Amino acid sequence: RFIIDKLLEQGFACGWIRYRTEVELGYNDGGKLIKDQRQGREMFNRSPLEYEDEISIIEAIKKYQEVDEEKIGLLGMSHAGEMILKLTSEYHGVRAAVASEPAAHEFLALNPDESVSINPETQLRDIESMQMQSVDKVRKRINMQIALERIRSIETPLFIMGRDQDELQGIFRVSYDLLSEQKKNVIWKSYDHDLHGFVYPVLGSENNYIVNEVQEEAINDVISFFKKHLSQ
Repeated sequence: RFIIDKLLEQGFACGWIRYRTEVELGYNDGGKLIKDQRQGREMFNRSPLEYEDEISIIEAIKKYQEVDEEKIGLLGMSHAGEMILKLTSEYHGVRAAVASEPAAHEFLALNPDESVSINPETQLRDIESMQMQSVDKVRKRINMQIALERIRSIETPLFIMGRDQDELQGIFRVSYDLLSEQKKNVIWKSYDHDLHGFVYPVLGSENNYIVNEVQEEAINDVISFFKKHLSQ
């Protein structure tokens, strides 16, 4: 709520969205979503994924007469930051977006190392302890051809936010580097904070938000980025 209040104070209308559960490798394995009709209702070749829910929400918001459909911005952290990369790779209906600590391993087609294990009960990957701090390590483990194919179609101005000591900092930085190398409209800044998700301050026990100078700087940077791109 803290960052929403800050954005509201600057005159932005804000919404907090919810989306369906993440599907393990659904983005890599599912293929393009194809839409058709049967008996007057929608017919898909597969179930929609969470980032496609986000696209649907954006399209629904644009139908409100109070909303300028040309001035929609997005802020997403961690997996939601990766969703922004997936979304902007195939959808161009957003003016600008901030991907904070984007856990973009699937988007970059990264082959995990031994720090990722398989849950024996579900056979799904446990990536909570994945160690990808090094840019060189990440570059060696991604499928560059797939990653660049996805990045080349991005048209939306992006702000990639890193966190200096994050175990996935290499992924955050490579996401920015590849965008920059492809001459995309992108900026980068990394912050020294001990909380994954620092852009969303935590509510303390006395109902006050716990915010330090680094978080205030990061939130001001988000606001400045949106002012630049949404006020045009």
